[in-house]
Amino acid sequence: MDGGLVQDPQMAVNRVSDIFEKCSRFTAAQEAIEAGIYPYFRIIESAQDPEVIVGGKKVIMIGSNNYLGLTNHPRVKEAAIEAVRKYGSGCAGSRLLNGTLDIHVGLEEKLARFMRKEAALVFSTGFQTNLGVISALVCKDDIVLIDKMDHASIIDGCRLSFGEIRKFRHNDMEDLERLLQQNDGRGKLIVVDGVFSMEGDIADLPNIVRLAKKYGARLMVDDAHGIGVLGGTGRGTAEHFGLEEEVDLIMGTYSKSLASIGGFIAASEDVVHYIKHFARSLIFSASPPPASVSSVRAAIDIIEEEPLRRERLWQITRKMLNGFKTLGFNTGKSETPIIPVIVGEDRKAFTMARMLLDRGIFTNVAVSPAVPDGMALMRTSYMATHTDEQLDRVLKVFEEVGKALKII
Repeated sequence: MDGGLVQDPQMAVNRVSDIFEKCSRFTAAQEAIEAGIYPYFRIIESAQDPEVIVGGKKVIMIGSNNYLGLTNHPRVKEAAIEAVRKYGSGCAGSRLLNGTLDIHVGLEEKLARFMRKEAALVFSTGFQTNLGVISALVCKDDIVLIDKMDHASIIDGCRLSFGEIRKFRHNDMEDLERLLQQNDGRGKLIVVDGVFSMEGDIADLPNIVRLAKKYGARLMVDDAHGIGVLGGTGRGTAEHFGLEEEVDLIMGTYSKSLASIGGFIAASEDVVHYIKHFARSLIFSASPPPASVSSVRAAIDIIEEEPLRRERLWQITRKMLNGFKTLGFNTGKSETPIIPVIVGEDRKAFTMARMLLDRGIFTNVAVSPAVPDGMALMRTSYMATHTDEQLDRVLKVFEEVGKALKII
């Protein structure tokens, strides 16, 4: 009929099932903002140093992944500046086509030597590295086995593959072996974090390697938080355990110890060659910018030349782990510069973060699904450049806030 009273039924359905409806129903973040306890997207007005400027005030930063304190290092910054002078601000294309510079190839050669692998391949982000590598390697009849606490980029890389995904309980070797036994005879890839990004514990790499060999699986370690931190020369979790030749693929990011943004995979020549031609997140993404690439090259040199940075980081780690435990905080199974302070309820964690910031301490909040329900935490992390005075102040403020909230 005329006048619009009778309409296409599909149009009526579309009006009822508006894809944006979920957006107006999401109110949790706005409620936290209105309550003054929203802990995300805080604006930092300075470099990622042990102290940063937030809201015009200086606060102690214990929420950064700048483990070796290199993001504001003069040599790293100068390398970035020189790269921009020579190559400009970007590459204007993908690695596959027009975006491969000589410095990309040079960094890949340097990373391969540093990681003691035949070859390496650089990506524009660490997240894209996991997306591209896992989805390229895991095919229709394959299975990928991952730790339940693996990083979101690993999970999403698995989802983009055509293989079957199975999760094993966190660092539980009996559960991993059960899954391997059930899938004997299939192509298998085990993917684990070297250092788990929220818990701060280390993968049981010796037993994972043993099981991978026993059941004919390949092993990939995401060492985003291990490179520069673990191992006698900072080469990460595999070096830490003396298993560099036993791990098939090592993935790393630049946004932690390597003081930039981007990612890479290091493996055998033939595996890297295959990934180079099948990783969609490499082929269809713009190339890493020159400043990023050159920053990483400088950071690797500093890591190799200045082992005292790593030694200082571990002094700090021991001090803070012992300090938090002495105060009565629950730090879980952490054994690295990532030290969680487990709070419990989400709202209490948000409140604690606000109280800490008001007292001059910047830390991060992790709630479900980043951590299990009821295990909300303050994710603290440390730099080799923190001073003992700053760290003592952190412990003092945590004690005050912890007692005020009846956490300790």
